[in-house]
Amino acid sequence: MRVLVVEDEVALADVVVRGLRQAGLAVDVAHDGEAALAKAEVTPYEIVVLDRHLPGVHGDDVCRQLLAGTPAPRMLMLTAAGNVDARVAGLAIGADDYLPKPFVMAELVARVRALGRRPSAATPPVLVAGDLVVDPARREARRGGTPLPLTRKEFGVLEVLAASPGRVVSAEELLERVWDEEADPFTNAVRITLMTLRRKLGDPPLIETVVGVGYRLGGDA
Repeated sequence: MRVLVVEDEVALADVVVRGLRQAGLAVDVAHDGEAALAKAEVTPYEIVVLDRHLPGVHGDDVCRQLLAGTPAPRMLMLTAAGNVDARVAGLAIGADDYLPKPFVMAELVARVRALGRRPSAATPPVLVAGDLVVDPARREARRGGTPLPLTRKEFGVLEVLAASPGRVVSAEELLERVWDEEADPFTNAVRITLMTLRRKLGDPPLIETVVGVGYRLGGDA
């Protein structure tokens, strides 16, 4: 899941980004509204964690502009104002959820994951392909009932492939959705991660390589 954190307090933004990355999410960060809109123009974020009171372009305006795009991201709004009127105002402009500051990091992670599981999202809560079961909420994967000891990136790649049954997913899309803006676009990280993931999935092979195009779940999936 690709997440954009928009927060002008640099120290708080760093804490949020670290917490979300430790939870296995690909996270980018912007410290003002203008930077957030610029990043969203080139990257289709699934979730945006947005501070409402931003310098320059206000968080409300960022929210409206991002939600006007296609596909529109899920929006979790942050604000230091915890009163009911402030929460209502944030939700009224289209935010999906609202979290007042200060907050506990575990709750923020839980809310981000909950937004990613909303029914209108294309991905079901648990992904099943043959004898492969991928549970994004619990960050667990099993094949034939046996738990798979996957790293965060291996799980992320498997989650994207399992959520795209029959579709070929390019290396560029995997890099965009599983890694984040700190990743080198010329890295061989995708290839290496797929190599180790295939080994852990075992036989018969599940991931097919479509030469010159990308990868897809195949075999008994």
